[in-house]
Amino acid sequence: MSDDSARFVGTIPADYDRLEPFMFAGHAEVFAQRVASIRPARILEIAAGTGILTRRMRDLLPASAEITATDINPPMLAVARGKLRPGEKVEFLEADATDLPFPDASFDVVGCQFGIMFFPDKDRSCREARRVLSAGGRYLFNVWDSLRYNHFGRIAN
Repeated sequence: MSDDSARFVGTIPADYDRLEPFMFAGHAEVFAQRVASIRPARILEIAAGTGILTRRMRDLLPASAEITATDINPPMLAVARGKLRPGEKVEFLEADATDLPFPDASFDVVGCQFGIMFFPDKDRSCREARRVLSAGGRYLFNVWDSLRYNHFGRIAN
């Protein structure tokens, strides 16, 4: 693997984004619907990548809902920013999921689509998600299942 591939820079974010429609769109739709059903006012997305979930949440949530999308990788966030229309409200921040730069109890929902499995310290990332959740808040995340149930992973393997 090239150094750029490991860091998701160069053309990697745009290449990754081209995979999203068939690999992640369905998952993002279901995830965003679950978030919308909670009716949160403040949403934190961690490991937002190129913003497919961010885009669907912005589409489904009221304009008054505050969405903060974070990722450790600025080039991925640059692609995500490009998915918004002028005037749409989403704050994009570079942030490490194991050391979130937010005060305690800042969000009603923390969401992570397929990122948690790549965090080097999953326990710490979960503690950080809990810390920034308000009382009664929800942490929603997706992970891939075993290769038996994961067609894309099985093909790649």
